[in-house]
Amino acid sequence: MHTLLIVDDEPLAVEGIRSGVDWAAIGIGRVLTAHGVEQARAAFGEEPVDVLLCDIEMPQGSGLQLLEWVRAHYPKTQTIFLTCHADFQYAKQAIQLGSLDYLLKPIPYADLEASVRKALIKFDEESELSEFSQYGKYWVQHQPLLVERFWLDILNHDIPSQPEAVAKAAEARNIPYSGELVFVPVLIRIRRWYKEFSLRDKKILSYALRKSAEELVMERHESGLLLSPAEETMLAVLGGDGREAVDPQRLKASCEAYIAACPRYFYCDVACYIGEPAHVHEIADAYRRLLERDANNVSYDSRAFLPGEQPADARAHSLPDMGVWAVLLKEGARDKVLHTAEIYIGERLRAGGLTPSLLGAFVQDFQQTVHYVLQVKGIQAHRLLGDRDSSELYARATRSAQDALAWIRHAVGKAMDYAAALEHSPSVVEQAKAYIREHLDADISREDIAAHVFLNPDYLTRVFKRDTGQSISDYLLQQRLDIAAQLLENTDMPVGAVASKIGYANFSHFSRMFKKYMNAGPAEYRQQRAGGRQGEAQSRQSDSPRS
Repeated sequence: MHTLLIVDDEPLAVEGIRSGVDWAAIGIGRVLTAHGVEQARAAFGEEPVDVLLCDIEMPQGSGLQLLEWVRAHYPKTQTIFLTCHADFQYAKQAIQLGSLDYLLKPIPYADLEASVRKALIKFDEESELSEFSQYGKYWVQHQPLLVERFWLDILNHDIPSQPEAVAKAAEARNIPYSGELVFVPVLIRIRRWYKEFSLRDKKILSYALRKSAEELVMERHESGLLLSPAEETMLAVLGGDGREAVDPQRLKASCEAYIAACPRYFYCDVACYIGEPAHVHEIADAYRRLLERDANNVSYDSRAFLPGEQPADARAHSLPDMGVWAVLLKEGARDKVLHTAEIYIGERLRAGGLTPSLLGAFVQDFQQTVHYVLQVKGIQAHRLLGDRDSSELYARATRSAQDALAWIRHAVGKAMDYAAALEHSPSVVEQAKAYIREHLDADISREDIAAHVFLNPDYLTRVFKRDTGQSISDYLLQQRLDIAAQLLENTDMPVGAVASKIGYANFSHFSRMFKKYMNAGPAEYRQQRAGGRQGEAQSRQSDSPRS
């Protein structure tokens, strides 16, 4: 029978929990209680505690602080948190500290009973280590960091993949080892996150993914080990205790249960690849082959693969005629093109013939088609589709069918939206005019203005002149000289400062251009306008009634 400790600063809450569950029926022989952190620590000193039920918010110290102390002094104790607050920050800290569960008050007794049963199972599993064989016991019980480092050195070939080299390295690190041990490697790859996460939240989710994999993928394989050799990558090595062989079908079912839980709880798609049984010195090559299988998988983001499952031969599948697609895009039939692309990808998936080479060729051809249509419409593709989001989507497009379709929808949508805006060219011309007005004091060129609206400079020049009757250079000069005239007329700003204000570093050039278009030099123009203002003022004064 097990011992359970209830910690809550509210005596009624403690009594309600103690009397609300038939503890003996689920294997609890003694129920201890405490009303604060110090009392709880004292209870641990009196007798071993197998399961801790603990409130988080208490006036004399939080449950999180108690859990940190318990993990340091009594690591076998399984902890379940009770709280009134559905605060994600609490949940994150609880996960980081290693709590088994997190329940919100008021807690249905059935849920509490189920959580305690789960804690007792985990406690018993960890306590059964003494029943394992000598070598199987080591893989779980020995120092975790030392063991993980040993395996990672094997995967990275820092320890050569030779039986003698592995045995020598194990002996040097004081690690029990037998060349007869056999493991089944399982590669777990995070294929896609559903949303953007901060680095901190992604680390928390990755930790939760790991704990879930330990419970589901490594079910009943007590002597296995879960490694993290790379970002968004885990490798489970199962078996090794010599008691029973790993059943691939049962392991696949465990992987499928894990894969099904990932979208709901961890916001990602995961694929699992089960390898052939291998000795320790063969694990590095087995891991490399599993990575190759993942690289060759462009069809399925949420699937478990048995040993030997490979993509079908794609040589019989040809690429579509995208010349027709280009015509459709030029005519604005985006939905037709997207639908046709989705049908093509779907047919390849159902036929089992979508390989990385075929998907890569498809993506390249489609990109060429989109760029051609943009070029015909005078739009600079590298500028329109060179933003961060577009670049990241394109970089992932050859990883899987879903990534390819996501990029296609984005590229077509952005290209067609902008092309449609060009049909109302005044909007583009107005964008160009606004850019010119905002940069009158800068040394801008026709190319700079065209880049701002993602157009070919020659195309923008034709559109601009058609709608305004002026070339871009004439419009730019006119705007600059109009501003200069206003400054000369209404301010005392020196002529050189006026020239600099509208982007002329060469004073003589400014003077020549101003005189050419205004029929007077800058100083002369200022005098003329000042004289005109004086004459107007005198006229108004003479017309005013005398007192």
